[in-house]
Amino acid sequence: MDPKRELTSVDLAALVGELGAYEGAKVDKAYLYGDDLVRLKMRDFDRGRMELILEVGEVKRAHTVAPERVPDAPGRPPQFAMMLRNRLSGADFAGVEQYEFDRILEFVFERDDGTTRIIVELFGQGNVAVTDGEYEVIDCLETVRLKSRTVVPGSRYEFPDTRTNPLTVSREAFDHEMDDSDTDVVRTLATQLNFGGLYAEELCVRAGVEKGMDIDDADEDVYERLYETIERLALDIRNGNFDPRLYLERDDEEDDDGEGDSDDANASVVDVTPFPLEEHDDLDGEAYDSFLSALDDYFFRLELAEEEEPDPTDQRPDFESEIAKQERIIEQQQGAIEGFEQEAEALREQAELLYAEYGLVDDILSTIQGAREQDRSWDDIRERFEEGAEQGISAAEAVVDVDGSEGTVTVDIDGERISLVAGQGVEQNADRLYTEAKRVEEKKEGALAAIENTREDLEDAKRRRDEWEADESGPAADTEPDEDEEETQRDWLSEPSIPIRENEPWFDRFRWFHTSDDYLVIGGRNADQNEELVKKYLEPGDTVLHTQAHGGPVTVLKATDPSEASSSDIELPDSSIEEAAQFAVSYSSVWKDGRYAGDVYAVDSDQVSKTPESGEYLEKGGFAIRGDRTYYRDTPVGAAVGIQCEPYTRVIGGPPSAIEERAVTTIELEPGRYAQADAAKRLYRQFRERFEDETFVRKIASPDRIQHFMPPGGSRVADD
Repeated sequence: MDPKRELTSVDLAALVGELGAYEGAKVDKAYLYGDDLVRLKMRDFDRGRMELILEVGEVKRAHTVAPERVPDAPGRPPQFAMMLRNRLSGADFAGVEQYEFDRILEFVFERDDGTTRIIVELFGQGNVAVTDGEYEVIDCLETVRLKSRTVVPGSRYEFPDTRTNPLTVSREAFDHEMDDSDTDVVRTLATQLNFGGLYAEELCVRAGVEKGMDIDDADEDVYERLYETIERLALDIRNGNFDPRLYLERDDEEDDDGEGDSDDANASVVDVTPFPLEEHDDLDGEAYDSFLSALDDYFFRLELAEEEEPDPTDQRPDFESEIAKQERIIEQQQGAIEGFEQEAEALREQAELLYAEYGLVDDILSTIQGAREQDRSWDDIRERFEEGAEQGISAAEAVVDVDGSEGTVTVDIDGERISLVAGQGVEQNADRLYTEAKRVEEKKEGALAAIENTREDLEDAKRRRDEWEADESGPAADTEPDEDEEETQRDWLSEPSIPIRENEPWFDRFRWFHTSDDYLVIGGRNADQNEELVKKYLEPGDTVLHTQAHGGPVTVLKATDPSEASSSDIELPDSSIEEAAQFAVSYSSVWKDGRYAGDVYAVDSDQVSKTPESGEYLEKGGFAIRGDRTYYRDTPVGAAVGIQCEPYTRVIGGPPSAIEERAVTTIELEPGRYAQADAAKRLYRQFRERFEDETFVRKIASPDRIQHFMPPGGSRVADD
């Protein structure tokens, strides 16, 4: 039996009550680990320190954790964590609610300067969205652009479509959902009533109903027993009548003496529930005083068990399941794209129909507007149209419905039903439809970007499968490396634990890289840093580079370190100058504009001045060049991000030729459609897959840190 890695809707319904006991706790600090785990450190006046974990990756959970079990804080807080700290530091925890019966929790925090909501999506790909009191999204771990909903910074948070809540469903609605099914009883409870597989089976057992009974064979007595069982479950949840259980499955392997081992060491955790389940009678259960403590212990033991699992390189990963999953996602995304196209086309056709029948539509709208000016009620207007239809008046016959609560009128034109805003004219209604069609087209663009990501994931899974099979069937190496070669060829990617050796050099706040010849190159991130580089760090012997195009960093190829004596006698290698030129063009507007090459010029440091010519003015970050310039025409853009393991563990980035020699693994980029933050998350996930020690990647290569080394504007992973 596979262990549970995601909380169910029933789990969340039970969890909310226990978390509510912490209302009034104050937030101290927030942390983000990788791109899927948020930790909130809080102080409860009665219980002391409280640690809340929200994880939305392969494991999806939300619960308190014993302080001694929290992971070590990351070395550098990413932007998302800093945003949380700015909004939540000193805030009061005001409560938590489950959205309907969905796997969504909404945490509310209050501070004198406003309300912050953290909405945790524990389904699908998982997400954490932070909104203000009016549900405007401030930031989110994953952007969502689907036909049904959008979750992006700056927009209003959209919950998924409402589903039936079985814990509050009326008997009439329950009967309707059951009657609407065409399958068996257990599947109906799992899908129509949204209980999921486990609790659907548990309800059948508790009610004494055969799981596989066809819904057509279920009579009134069956419905009554099931509904009463659901009511008892709902009552236990509302009243907090919990008796939590952590369930274990024992290893069937036998000892050398032939007898099964009953030691707990051979038992693995497989589930945790707020109540004992008859469906788990064949498992060993451990009782807990609270569901929160049971959840904490379960996921702690699950993590320990997975750390003790055999090296995954010794067993074949299930590539086929991963490939099939990505293919299913692509099929769904293609369906969504087709739906967007059809919806947008339908909206445009409706707008065109309004103009085609301009006189008819204008007659209808004018009639309503005139009646409203005379204070006639909506019911009266509806009756007048009905009377007119009986008399054969074409305008009245076209009216299908008048909705006073919404101020709309629905008309039928050539068999197409169109909803109009009664207070607007024909042109305004048509413009509204065209605007809506444009908005749907934008959703389609988002879906196209998403399907491109999924196709890349699919190709990556196929590539890893082919590489695995090639490694399995290929010949062994003919020679063994000597001791010196073993040291230089240390396989960092396969290391189970990589020690962290951090170092923050003085130039880390700038853009920077070391050339293949080990010279330092620094670039400004903004006008202030450009100004600072020229005024403070430009020394004799340095070379200054800049793009011919406007909007690029001041790039300085250092001849010496600032701690060394400056020297104008050093001749900088051509290879370093060329790499610095590529750096200058890649981190400029050339990349942002989606171009693949640009012109760069280079000058000596003594040709650069902050003093303008007479009658001229220099903007902040600008500088004057005097003398001849050396041009590097059509310099190709090129950037790579990599992870370095020695002498320090850190993310590095810059021209591929310089980065590949210093990093244990790199990913090359090119200009593309994916926003910088989204591309950084993709790179983070790829790096995490490459390293055996995923915690190492979490600590030193968060998406925020990766983004620090990426060019401005859109990017994509370069083709092999």
